[in-house]
Amino acid sequence: MAFSKVERRLKIKMRVRRTISGTAERPRMSVYRSNKQISVQLIDDLNGKTIIAASSLEKSIAENKGNKSEQAALVGKLVAESAVKAGISSVVFDRNGYLYHGRVKQLAEAAREAGLKF
Repeated sequence: MAFSKVERRLKIKMRVRRTISGTAERPRMSVYRSNKQISVQLIDDLNGKTIIAASSLEKSIAENKGNKSEQAALVGKLVAESAVKAGISSVVFDRNGYLYHGRVKQLAEAAREAGLKF
């Protein structure tokens, strides 16, 4: 029997999470994508702490009238700028089981352009 869309994504997520982990020096950049919003967190897995978080619900991004891909790019830029201010230059990218396509790709490319290395 075939897996549902959610079960398939969770299987991919667990397969990826077996191999990657974030540290304080190089945190894991985890992306969550819903139908309307996108959010990203920089996570230190050794201490179980979220270092930095950004979302398309933040005022500076929400008042921008653009499509979802443009908002994802703004979220990527915002999280990268916050990370650089906090002294983080390198991260491990966790696409969280989503395809590296569309909004996830826009967020990642914007974060790279703003100064994060992954």
